[in-house]
Formats: sequence, structure tokens, C-alpha cells
Amino acid sequence: MGHGWGSWGASWVWSLALVAITIAMHVAGVVFIANAIESIKANLLRRGLSYLDGTPGTIAVMVAVALLLGILHAIECMLWAFVYVLLGALPSPADASLYSVDSMTTRGASGLQLDRQWRLMGATEAGDGMLLFGISTAFLFYVMHRIWIARLLKSDSQSAGSRS
Repeated sequence: MGHGWGSWGASWVWSLALVAITIAMHVAGVVFIANAIESIKANLLRRGLSYLDGTPGTIAVMVAVALLLGILHAIECMLWAFVYVLLGALPSPADASLYSVDSMTTRGASGLQLDRQWRLMGATEAGDGMLLFGISTAFLFYVMHRIWIARLLKSDSQSAGSRS
């Protein structure tokens, strides 16, 4: 392959397509998780229960959300890995998976390199990973904030009720 900009054309196309697909997947996953939390919360409230009644419930919700987000990140890494193998950028699914996780997390220490014409994809995947982890971090903060506010409001209403 040449060393001009033209040799990276396919790399840009694949990279931008994968960024768009993984961000769409991630947003859909976050919406699914948020809807599941609301559904579980509504079911518990109908039964007169609350997952906000104590610290263990809050921890359980946060751990479940974090694990689901971790699974989502793994699926997104595997999509990139699949494309690397499909393009012949890496020789095996195992190498492609390791390279993808390494790139997505921006660790960059696997020692693996994409074939020259596909190297731009590794850098682009790292940028994609920053966006995806940013979305996950914001969502975790949002969930924690909502739980904390709900607990504070419940505590305030119980305190006001006991003063009456």
C-alpha cells in the first residue's frame, strides 16, 4: 500500500461506521437498562417494597448497572474484533479481541499491531472507547444521583411525618 492519504480511505469508512454503530448500540443499551430499572422500581412499589430502603439495595442496583454496562462494552469490543478479522487486519479472533479491548480501554500495551493500512482504526477505536466509557460514566452518575435524591426525599418526608 502507498503512504498517501488514499490508503487510509477504507480505514476511515470502517472506523466511522463502527463508531456510529457502537454508540447507537450503547445508547440503546443504556435506554434498555434505564427502562428496566424503572420497571423493577414500579413493580417493587406496587408490592409496597423499595430498593432504596437501605444501602445493600443501592449497592445491588449500582453493581447490576455496572455489570450490564461492562457486558455492553465487551459486545462492542467484539464487534470491532470481528471486523479486524474480517478485514485481515489481525490474524486471529483471540488477537483481535485482545487488541480491541486494549484499544477500547486506551491501555495500548498488548504489543499487537494492525496491518499498516488499518492502523488508523486502532486510534479511532480508542476515541470510540473514550466516548463509550464517558456515556457509561455519565449514566452511572445519573443512576447514583437519582437513587440518592430519592433516598433523601424519602428521608425528608419521613422526618416531616414524624414531626407532625
